Amino acid sequence: MIKRQEISSIPPIPLSCYPFGVGNYTEGVAILLNIGNYRILIDCGIGDLNSLLVNNQPPADWVFCSHAHQDHARSLLYLRKKFPKLPIYSSDVTAKLLPLNWLQEENINSLPIAQVLPWRSTISLQSDLTVELYPAGHLPGAACFLFQYTYGGRVYKIFYTGDFCLSNLQLVEGLSLDSLRGLNPDVLIIEGSYGTARHPHRRQQEKHLMARIKTALNSKFNVILPVPTFGLGQEMLKLLRSHHEFTGINLDIWVDGDLPQACDLYLELIDYFPPNVQNFAKHQPLFWDDKIKPRMRRVTEEIPRHDLTTSSSIVLTDKLEHLEAYCVKSQEKWLVLVPEQSKINHSSIFKEFSRKINPQNIIIENYLLAEHSDGRNTTQLIHNLRPQHIVFIHGSPNYLSDLTSLEELQNRYQLHSPSVGVKVDLPIGAKFLQPKVNPQTNYEGELNETGAYITITLPEQITRDVRWQNFGDTGLVEARWQGEELVLRGLSQRELLQQNNLLRRQINPESCGNCLYYQEEYCNNNNSPLHRLKVPTDGYCPLFEGII
Repeated sequence: MIKRQEISSIPPIPLSCYPFGVGNYTEGVAILLNIGNYRILIDCGIGDLNSLLVNNQPPADWVFCSHAHQDHARSLLYLRKKFPKLPIYSSDVTAKLLPLNWLQEENINSLPIAQVLPWRSTISLQSDLTVELYPAGHLPGAACFLFQYTYGGRVYKIFYTGDFCLSNLQLVEGLSLDSLRGLNPDVLIIEGSYGTARHPHRRQQEKHLMARIKTALNSKFNVILPVPTFGLGQEMLKLLRSHHEFTGINLDIWVDGDLPQACDLYLELIDYFPPNVQNFAKHQPLFWDDKIKPRMRRVTEEIPRHDLTTSSSIVLTDKLEHLEAYCVKSQEKWLVLVPEQSKINHSSIFKEFSRKINPQNIIIENYLLAEHSDGRNTTQLIHNLRPQHIVFIHGSPNYLSDLTSLEELQNRYQLHSPSVGVKVDLPIGAKFLQPKVNPQTNYEGELNETGAYITITLPEQITRDVRWQNFGDTGLVEARWQGEELVLRGLSQRELLQQNNLLRRQINPESCGNCLYYQEEYCNNNNSPLHRLKVPTDGYCPLFEGII
């Protein structure tokens, strides 16, 4: 049972949040927090500011930016120009990264967008209101905010996570639970990007991705990764530079678009990175290097893009229009790797590119390299903080609904998943109020074993979820074990097109069954120690030659 401080003799304070953007899909995040008579705007990533601007007055008393990604910071420049005296605060690194969102603006660095606040220091905004910044993981400089408001001898605490990650990434350490123990905020505003999904450990994700890229290169495929201008791209470059799969191999890594400019800025921030990154940078360049393999190079306009990749290459770019320049116009085979749940998949440019590809030469696959915490770590953070109210933002409505439907949360906390433009009152009381219970999204069905086949029958209610259209697109599923649970995933048309026998042989690991000299279960390579011997299809020798 959660014990609350008795405040029956103290009148409740006005405490609420008003979402101008909750991060569903592409709308961005902007939350107006009302504490007593104060207005605090947390993040400003919405594209249209008309809803914030009333009578040409500042939308808040203070603005706080959790990190520099576009969906949290897109409109800060406009706010700064519109209201030059409006206080905008962020961490030091975030303030340095923010200009990357407006590279086309002239003299962008001459206009300081945000004032810098130090880590883990209580800053007084007013005599009864303070703020404190905690490192959030996710991105260099990303911050959580703790607001404390004193009223009637009672301290009210509101904790905003922004985008957070408990796992250590390549260039930033994860959010530390130890630093938050005993905090016990009254209100927790938290992201739910991945809903209740469970992911493998971060290092396992990295290992799987590196192995996939290595396999593609061994099969004479070049690899291209469309990524944001900063964040995931720099994480990927650091991983490619330091992972044992690629150490010393003859490979060119090309960096295109605005990514090189962001990498240059990252090099100026080395002192803010984890000690292991700083140590790595002392022995070899973090990014640009023409001598140590794999080589990492900038793309210039002097050479056509399709002429850069005649040898084994990996390309990273933040411009989707480059996909056609590299893949469609070249003679090489390409593996296009897109982050899971990425907005890239919904881009009109990417959809047009997907229609033009020849599936025998260009393969499109998704990969997981999570920058946010999964459902397991999200609930772990919640149980460590033990708030009275939880406000879920930043994720598709279905994923947020999955979180608010968790019984382990419903029984302990008051849960909210607000819509844009709908005010959420957050009354703080000494007594826990049982929240309205949403129906569980579990479906009972039947399982029948008929010979070599298994039939699973589910009720028709499951098709009413908007996610069913993607799941049941082809009528085929893929199953895997996750602990004691069997997880089903729908196969898309794109995956089916790529799962023909020829492509399977081209992208599978180096094994006898995929070797040029494998004939009728025997090895016919005169130079191989297995010559004339019967070999298994999953066997291997150093003289493997793939089938072209």
